[in-house]
Amino acid sequence: MNPWLLAIRPRTLPAAIGPLLVGNMLALPLASFNLTIAVISTLCAVLLQVAVNLANDYFDFKSGVDTDERLGPIRVTQSGLLPASAVKNGMILSLVFAILIGFILIWHGGWVVALLAIFAVLGALSYSGGPYPLASHGLGEVAAFIFFGLVAVVGSYFIQAGDTSLSAWLLGSAIGLFNAAIMLVNNTRDISTDTKAGKRTLAVRIGQEAARSLYQALVYLPFALIIGGFLMGVLAGLPVLLAGVALIMARNLAQAFLVTQGEALNPLLGQTAKLTMIFSGLFSLGLLLQTVVYN
Repeated sequence: MNPWLLAIRPRTLPAAIGPLLVGNMLALPLASFNLTIAVISTLCAVLLQVAVNLANDYFDFKSGVDTDERLGPIRVTQSGLLPASAVKNGMILSLVFAILIGFILIWHGGWVVALLAIFAVLGALSYSGGPYPLASHGLGEVAAFIFFGLVAVVGSYFIQAGDTSLSAWLLGSAIGLFNAAIMLVNNTRDISTDTKAGKRTLAVRIGQEAARSLYQALVYLPFALIIGGFLMGVLAGLPVLLAGVALIMARNLAQAFLVTQGEALNPLLGQTAKLTMIFSGLFSLGLLLQTVVYN
């Protein structure tokens, strides 16, 4: 495989695409909805995700976290497939393109979007790098919940609507939990190597058994949130019903995670990302059908 594809890690991109899809589809019935803005906001989120992946590859190599004992997918810097300088430049280029595209969103959405953009860029850089790397201090899952849940869904809805809604916050929380689960799988797999490297992820701090229990909560709670939203009259029945189909996959993954460890968790990492995309896609399909039927 092309080393740049390995570095970009396409399997992680649903973490960025799913929440933007839901946020924009939630705004679809609004008179202010703009398809061009929806595409641009999604592209911006994908570029930020790519920047995070490249930063993770680069900074983990520079800090000595990635070694020959690594259990996860190949890291291009540590393995020598790409020089560190090239990966660093790729990270910077991704951020530059994201910022340039982001100016369109700022022009459209105003100062609130500007603040969100600054927040997102700082988050991308501080996840693995900087004086206090979030991933090395047990905050990786929290960052995933905030940036690829709340900020992504509520932010994309705000750009379209000029306001927020309880439905956006509920869905942002639900998808944020799924994305936190992706991060937890990654960190649970790496408990042994991260411990040796001094990387204090959440999984390292709480241990494998507690991480297994936490994973159950992270993949089941999103369904409780959307059902609660339906019962409160905030979320419509059709999207909730369709997204509920993904509960079957969530249950299978939850059971598999209880008996899997180390390198064998790699397939579950990709499958948890797929769960995020399937949930987001089904809910978005329900929103689209609802819009077509009632408009």
